[in-house]
Amino acid sequence: MSAPRLTVPSLNVDGLLADPAIRIVVCCGAGGVGKTTTAAALGLRAAEVHGRRTVVLTIDPARRLAQSMGLTELDNTPRQVKGIDAGQTGGELHAMMLDMKRTFDEVVEQHTTPKRAQEIFANPFYQAMSSTFAGTQEYMAMEKLGQLRAGDEWDLIVVDTPPSRSALDFLDAPARLSRFLDGRMLRMLLAPARSGGRSMFSLVTASFGLFSRAVQKILGAQLLTDLSGFVAALDSMFGGFRQRADQTYRILQDPQTAFLLIAAPERDAVREAAYFAERLVSERMPLAGLVVNRMHETALDGFSVAEAEEAIERLTAEGGHETAVDVLRIHASLVRQAQRETRVAAGFTEAFPTVPATSVAAQPADVHDVDGLRTIGALLA
Repeated sequence: MSAPRLTVPSLNVDGLLADPAIRIVVCCGAGGVGKTTTAAALGLRAAEVHGRRTVVLTIDPARRLAQSMGLTELDNTPRQVKGIDAGQTGGELHAMMLDMKRTFDEVVEQHTTPKRAQEIFANPFYQAMSSTFAGTQEYMAMEKLGQLRAGDEWDLIVVDTPPSRSALDFLDAPARLSRFLDGRMLRMLLAPARSGGRSMFSLVTASFGLFSRAVQKILGAQLLTDLSGFVAALDSMFGGFRQRADQTYRILQDPQTAFLLIAAPERDAVREAAYFAERLVSERMPLAGLVVNRMHETALDGFSVAEAEEAIERLTAEGGHETAVDVLRIHASLVRQAQRETRVAAGFTEAFPTVPATSVAAQPADVHDVDGLRTIGALLA
């Protein structure tokens, strides 16, 4: 049973995956719409059908991707998925899950000396920021994507974006980090670190007087020392953070990247996809299309709800047709659901009539293995 066709240009998923000029596919959307499964299915099809050396990068801490690919676990290093049927095409499939703190550690190790790296790792502020600072996960996803693309090892990188409250967080992360690094408090704390070795407290007191004493009183001397040490240690890296963020942002704007919006036929999910589409258009990022998951239809397309209800009324009056009546009621309910879902999806397609779209039929069970991913990939295509 296939899902209803959407009244917009059809999204050519196989054409997208087979195109050697497309090096990155970014799956975006609200949480719970099937982004991870879609990303994995796209990666599997790219490897098996189109012979591409593919890596799927998921930011979702749930273990669904690892389980569906037959892996016991995923970490910050790509792991090859065994047992895929790519013998004829020569493709490969690898998968990895972003380790936010490990990626931050790798950035520090790559862009500073071993001694300075150890100082940064030991700093309480770094330990907190690398694990819990708002936006760090999304920014490190951008960092990891930049690393994967710079290595030029992969024919195709498929990104499953973070399960954020807002799908826009992924694109906003570099700007949010820059605002943090450019903040007034941070610049004031950087001033003594750049001063050439004078005591932090004497310099800050000289520079800011009552401000510094108030900060010490509120935060405590040790906490302020830790913060100053953290800022001083990272100071030489700040420019690199911005530079790499800008480079990755430019990659996302390049025609080598294709954004796929993933939605379910639910108002909030479709609204989120529309917000993201507006942002992609305004940022001149290549929006390839929309995938609507979990759509319903009935095999009896020409049998309307009104006809079903008329038959139910007639059979009920005759008596003795309980099974037929139950089937007709299920049919009528399914038709109503399919019509409702099509109307919800139209909230996007009417606003973006030129954006190609495809839909995937609701499955009887959750996808939990490679065969299930293969089925989703075929439905996408």
